[in-house]
Amino acid sequence: MAIREAVGADGTTLVYRTFGNPDARPLVLIHGWAQSSRCWGDDVLGALSAQYRVIAVDLRGHGYSDVPAAGYDDSANWASDVDAVLTAERISSGAVLLGWSYGGLVICDYLAAHGTGAVDGVVFVGAITSIGRGEAGGAVGSAMKAAIPAAMAEDPDVAVRALGSFETALTGPIGDDAGKGAWSQALFGASLATPPRVRSALFRRAVGHDDLLRSLDVPALVLHGTADTVVDVSAGEHAAALIPRATASYWEGGGHGAFIEDPARFVAEVGAFLVDVDGGVPVGENTAGVITP
Repeated sequence: MAIREAVGADGTTLVYRTFGNPDARPLVLIHGWAQSSRCWGDDVLGALSAQYRVIAVDLRGHGYSDVPAAGYDDSANWASDVDAVLTAERISSGAVLLGWSYGGLVICDYLAAHGTGAVDGVVFVGAITSIGRGEAGGAVGSAMKAAIPAAMAEDPDVAVRALGSFETALTGPIGDDAGKGAWSQALFGASLATPPRVRSALFRRAVGHDDLLRSLDVPALVLHGTADTVVDVSAGEHAAALIPRATASYWEGGGHGAFIEDPARFVAEVGAFLVDVDGGVPVGENTAGVITP
């Protein structure tokens, strides 16, 4: 593993980690709201990096990246951040972008500004693709609605209670799984470590990417739990219906964190999609819904 930095167009320093063979296909992982590049977990990162050049990014305001005072409402900044990482890694073609939750919106910001010249495929995991009132691609679920606005509060008592309930929606049932319990605590810690003003600012913008999705000229995998209470499954269905070369995997009863609930299945489905991207199996014209549990 290597820890590296890139600088966005507005001077924000972005920290990211790289894993695997530097000559393999780049797989860029973009985390969600109030998380960091550590959300993926060591086992998932290890499994993916066995075959791919994995690049796990800390978004601006998150993890070890800079926390600028403003600019979170500007899609151009998010687009520039992804471009800065690709440029720093000298990636001009062949990348696959994988975004979880808010990370899907960041991917769309990038594609709207820079196109798909450097990208061969996209993976949306429990993701939003638009944001703002009335945007079907930004539909949130009951856990997200319940967490707002308390999860953005400066008062620690208020924020801790709201984020504690919210983290349960990220991991799903833990039971006696000690590893998942530790993972849940790490996610909770990342949320608390994200400054309240950043947690709030990420929602203070409105942008629609439906036209982008309709014209997307690379294959996409839309992976979404049917019981996701953070980003409603309808957001994933909306994206899958618009993207011409979409394959959708709806996990029956699954929640928001597919890679946490079933890491092996997650790695297998992402790997199968990447085989398609590599030309192993042609991706059909809008095959949304063909993958089943």
